[in-house]
Amino acid sequence: MPTYDNSLRRLDSSRRVVPLREALLRAGVSMSYLAPDAVNDPTVFDDHVDAAVRAFQQSRGLIVDGVAGPDTQRALAEAQFRFGDRTLAYTEDQPAVRGDDVAELQRHLSHLGFYYGHIDGEFGVRTRYAVAELQQNLGIPGSGVCDEHTMTAMSRVNRAISPSQAFALRDYERLDRSTAALRGRTITLNIGRSEIPSAHVTDRLTGQPLTELMVASDVCARVERILNEFGAEVVAYDAEASSQNPADKLPSLNVDIHCDWLDQPAASGIAAFYWGLPSSGEPRSPIGQRAAILLVKELAARTDMNSLGVHARTWDTLKLPGIPSVGIDLGYLSNFHDAHRLADPVFRQTVADSIVIAIQRLYLLEEEDQPTGTLVLDDVSRFNPAEEQRRVSGL
Repeated sequence: MPTYDNSLRRLDSSRRVVPLREALLRAGVSMSYLAPDAVNDPTVFDDHVDAAVRAFQQSRGLIVDGVAGPDTQRALAEAQFRFGDRTLAYTEDQPAVRGDDVAELQRHLSHLGFYYGHIDGEFGVRTRYAVAELQQNLGIPGSGVCDEHTMTAMSRVNRAISPSQAFALRDYERLDRSTAALRGRTITLNIGRSEIPSAHVTDRLTGQPLTELMVASDVCARVERILNEFGAEVVAYDAEASSQNPADKLPSLNVDIHCDWLDQPAASGIAAFYWGLPSSGEPRSPIGQRAAILLVKELAARTDMNSLGVHARTWDTLKLPGIPSVGIDLGYLSNFHDAHRLADPVFRQTVADSIVIAIQRLYLLEEEDQPTGTLVLDDVSRFNPAEEQRRVSGL
């Protein structure tokens, strides 16, 4: 029986299944009886299509459920083009061109030393500037449009260039030239907003059933208060503003605060996520990866929560243009131990302290850094003197 939403799933019968089969093939999924001309009725979402969708989801770090929902269809759309298939350009006031071919262009530009942003597959302002700079160096008019002529010129010079993580150099440069202080930095905080209540656990402050929104809001407020005391500015992420800002005016870090939920009540622990390839763990944002490692280490050292480690993901919330981003799951509200701990305001303060200390450690020079779990907020104050102290010391 066909479904009536925007998703395609097993046992659907629809003319939309034929384009889905073709899109999976163009995305590189190789499987028997997937091609429309290889089956009696290509409009049926059969076992072969289900397996192909799952294989594609696995390769892209998506939830592997066999359902061609919005996230899967968007990833499929991005996988339809190979570098050289089409002209790539940025048009103001129009949705940015996205796709695997754009990501490949960014990798080429990175290897050549012209692109220093995240490899996010979006042809935005930074990619246009990088293309224009490359064109000028190649003696081509610097239009910023990657056309056939530009691609041919790139292929000639690319043969002599070995791959590198040049895209991370600008991030590291900004990190290295900055001071250890949090004062003057802009940090974006975002929270999960699920209101699914935890079974049998209520918040000790409000007496209400515990939810992700409740926990994340409280932890976020505590983190913001501490960061403000140290002179940092905390804002919500603004995608439009970030796309227009030069790199030196972007927020220093984005932190997403969440709680998890799973039907399996034994699932327990904290985890952190950064922008990277799930299959290999290769970071596309090394600073985001470093922040994720520090967050998990500090939280594990200061609480009795299990550490589930750090993980590369391709989530849009982690690949913010030019901004190192980290996602942190503070525990499972479906687990009694995790929910019981997160319902305690004293514990949430410990979590907030740990997050701030991890952020501070991200900006410490190697010789200033301290072993995990040893810094306290008073130590953070040493790197963030008040304005009066700064004037007296001449800083």
